[in-house]
Amino acid sequence: MVNHEGLTVGLDHISFEDVIQQAGVSRTAVYRRWPYKDLFFSDLLRELADGAAPAAAVDEAATRRLLGSVLAASTGDLTTPQGRHDVVSELLRVSAVSDFEAVHGSPEWRTYLALQATFSSLPDGDLREDVQAALARSEQRFVGRVATGWERVATALGYRPRPDTGAGFPLIATLATAAMRGLVLMALSDPDLLARRVPANPTGASAPADWSLIGLAAAGIAVAYLEPDPDVVWDGDRVASLRALVTRVPDRHRAGG
Repeated sequence: MVNHEGLTVGLDHISFEDVIQQAGVSRTAVYRRWPYKDLFFSDLLRELADGAAPAAAVDEAATRRLLGSVLAASTGDLTTPQGRHDVVSELLRVSAVSDFEAVHGSPEWRTYLALQATFSSLPDGDLREDVQAALARSEQRFVGRVATGWERVATALGYRPRPDTGAGFPLIATLATAAMRGLVLMALSDPDLLARRVPANPTGASAPADWSLIGLAAAGIAVAYLEPDPDVVWDGDRVASLRALVTRVPDRHRAGG
């Protein structure tokens, strides 16, 4: 029966009466709007799906801080191709871990996972179509944010998508998100994946290092789809601009902001 019907996830654990009580609204008014609790839960699914976040995205300020710490620890010369390559490699290695931990511990991720499972168990009809469309919009927004993050960092470090691959940052973000989500899902039942490290040099850096599994996945995507931008000239001014970028505090994070 399970193989035929599938496992279902829903909102049965939420009491409609408890919702009404905690909301502090009139029970009569609620039942006037939703005569049956199933109607309320249908609207709730639509609302959750439309505002769902597939994962907690690391914000721009955190990315700048991470890049700043990598630059501060770097002993290479940023005016040389190998020096910049080593910085990119190290950034991929350490940022993948922080992204993985953020997603793995994200309540938004678990809600999104439950919504996906709930959607798959809904019968054909308007509700299923509405939830599917809402989840798709949420997914597109999230991948868009990830693509913007990859583009900002890659551009700052003088990299671009390889023209011969036909890939842009949205595709790169889609692949990176899929790899991240797959490993996070595996880690739910195998937490040791969080701590697993592999001595490797997937990017051709000056020296090998201990890489996480998601770091290896991110490095593979970056190596396949990114290359140094030949139009970028790395001189003292460019290096200074990069360091200024990572030390600049966004206005909303300033004191009193």
